[in-house]
Amino acid sequence: MNAPVDVSFFARAAKPLTSYRPYWAKRFGVAPFLPMSRAEMEQLGWDSCDIVLVTGDAYIDHPSFGMAVIGRVLEAQGFRVGIIAQPDWQSAEPFKALGRPNLFWGVTAGNMDSMINRYTADRKIRSDDAYTPGDVGGKRPDRAAIVYSQRCREAYKDVPIVLGGIEGSLRRIAHYDYWSDKVRRSIVVDAKCDLLLYGNAERALVEVAHRIAAREPIEHITDVRGTAFIRRPHDPTAEGWIEIDSSEVDQPGHVEDHINPYQTTSEQAQAQGQSCSKEDGSQAPIPPVGEGRGEGSSAYKPITIHRPQGAGGVAKLSRDRSVIRLPSYEQVKSDAVLYAHANRVLHLETNPGNARALVQAHGEGATARDVWINPPPIPLTTAEMDHVFDLPYARGPHPAYADEHGKHDGATKIPAWEMIRFSINIMRGCFGGCTFCSITEHEGRIIQSRSEDSIIKEVEDIRDKVDGFTGVISDLGGPTANMYRLGCKSPQIEAACRKPSCVYPGICQNLTTNHDPLIKIYRRARSLRGIKKILIGSGLRYDLAVKSPEYVKELVQHHVGGYLKIAPEHTESGPLSKMMKPGIGSYDKFKAMFEKYSEEAGKKQFLIPYFIAAHPGTSDEDMMNLAIWLKKNGFRADQVQTFYPSPMATATAMYHTSLNPLKGVHRDDRAEKVDIVRGDKRRRLHKAFLRYHDPNNWPLLREALKTMGRADLIGNGKHHLIPTFQPMTDGSYQSARRKNSTAVGKASEKMAAVVKPGMKPAQPQRGAILTQHTGLPPRAGVGGNAMKPRGGR
Repeated sequence: MNAPVDVSFFARAAKPLTSYRPYWAKRFGVAPFLPMSRAEMEQLGWDSCDIVLVTGDAYIDHPSFGMAVIGRVLEAQGFRVGIIAQPDWQSAEPFKALGRPNLFWGVTAGNMDSMINRYTADRKIRSDDAYTPGDVGGKRPDRAAIVYSQRCREAYKDVPIVLGGIEGSLRRIAHYDYWSDKVRRSIVVDAKCDLLLYGNAERALVEVAHRIAAREPIEHITDVRGTAFIRRPHDPTAEGWIEIDSSEVDQPGHVEDHINPYQTTSEQAQAQGQSCSKEDGSQAPIPPVGEGRGEGSSAYKPITIHRPQGAGGVAKLSRDRSVIRLPSYEQVKSDAVLYAHANRVLHLETNPGNARALVQAHGEGATARDVWINPPPIPLTTAEMDHVFDLPYARGPHPAYADEHGKHDGATKIPAWEMIRFSINIMRGCFGGCTFCSITEHEGRIIQSRSEDSIIKEVEDIRDKVDGFTGVISDLGGPTANMYRLGCKSPQIEAACRKPSCVYPGICQNLTTNHDPLIKIYRRARSLRGIKKILIGSGLRYDLAVKSPEYVKELVQHHVGGYLKIAPEHTESGPLSKMMKPGIGSYDKFKAMFEKYSEEAGKKQFLIPYFIAAHPGTSDEDMMNLAIWLKKNGFRADQVQTFYPSPMATATAMYHTSLNPLKGVHRDDRAEKVDIVRGDKRRRLHKAFLRYHDPNNWPLLREALKTMGRADLIGNGKHHLIPTFQPMTDGSYQSARRKNSTAVGKASEKMAAVVKPGMKPAQPQRGAILTQHTGLPPRAGVGGNAMKPRGGR
């Protein structure tokens, strides 16, 4: 079966990555690792770099790391590419390590947004960094993309700066910033870059690189899809564009209804909640024709609705030359309704088949400028995906990070590398549209799949070339494990669709759900010589999986290592509707199939569900009901994720505005208000409900249940949620990540009341977060030694 993206008509106009004439420096050949020092450059025979990439991650030459992909793609085009990884940002000197780039700087904060990388969901600084040797924190600054861009400008002020990566991608318009709790300007303005590439940027970057190499000024490169840049008002390069006010695309406020000319005066008044003036005797006399009623009079004229450019309105305007003007930064900063409106319009314009350019004003008067955002990039075809993933990656960290034995273990281990060392990315994109996730905004909703042969070749490369391989592939996946080669049945419908999700509120009738190509890859891969096991570690979309019982059987009987992690996220319809996730019934169907096929194979296997606490739209009662469901089904959640408002996500717009952009944005009572979980106390309560089994949380839960009128859930029977008795606790827990385990001695203040006489537990500082959760760093002053798990936990 061909990948749907290969036949979509909007992909045909894109110039293939491999069709460019290579740059002259291709004669230098392929570097074993892209150089990080002058000495390495000299070994390669280089006197300079054409492009220098600056990244907040350690340099790992592997296709799961964005900077390595970009570097190898540019190298394949013939450019000499150097990398400056995790530079000291205190001065511009480290940015001069490889000399002046001949063409441009490429800047990224890394594989993660630097603020998410450095801070927990509770805005506490992390002590670790999975993308750094030794898991050491503090190797990148806050808002790294901005800081690196500033230092690049200081180092060589005349060299163009091209910004990319997920941090730049998700901050391309004015956006709510969770860490400063305010709306920030587009990163294009703050970083003062010459060009921003958003999304998966191979196609845009290759075109930009060749145009700069051909001596085209970067300020003239304004027509590349997937780019954003600054334009001054009345810039002549903007001539010929048709500007559409965003309110014509999606009206953010109340619209007065037109009077129906076919209604009587009495009916019109009744429709407006008024009485007819004729009936109450107060009607003014109707003037005779020629005195206000006839032709030439301005009163009582028939209504004419004018549509721009023909009968189709704004929808019929040429999309190639149309640009939608969003509310300005100053407007969205001070007006929650306009912020939610701008976010809604942005998400409406994400399909490469029909998206239009966006423009947003920043500043006023002499400082006024427009941030111009071109439509999203055309997705890569299967042949182009193969080209990108088949490039000569070294598949390991740069030798500069190795210890004296040339190994990357112990103090030099890079956790992110260890996690993906034996995994394979088979596709990109996600059409799920989950509001808390930014994959769609970054990678797009069009699935871009590799060929079966390319995937099998990478499995064989891992088997034959990667040190330490034991025969187990840890993952064949991507953003979602089972969206490989899925897409719209009709290229025309796909290119015209403006739905935010293909699977919510139900699976679209135009979506293919055939898992046969994926089943074929699984079977072919596990039959290879030297391959003992193929595991699936990526998140599974179980509402799609149940459409293919054969896939579920293949997955459960051959690709589960005892536990399979899936993400229902919640059980209640309120939060699920704000997440755009399926109801818990889909989980129940998958669970029944999982257990059936596990039993047939004679295996004892378990589902591990993931849930989100404190998501917009979640009430305290919703969390209580989720806790009841967890206990009823015998789950004791260890992986507890608190909602983290990432830039540009729809759920983040809900968090900031308390409005629901999914339902339309209005200023009147028609606007849907969203319950937002703010403040440490309420966020702790929602996390505590997820870990109802933890004695540390029982005092908080008892107080909350009494307040909610559900004291009936407090007792010592099986049907009760928490017991009446309170054991002595010390506030510790065992995390899946050792450094995130809380050590002994952090008991809550309420625990002190039940400590036996004579005991002196350590008292926490007032205001400290004391509930248990996973995925967060140790608290200040707490050691990294993990406790042994208690019995029964």
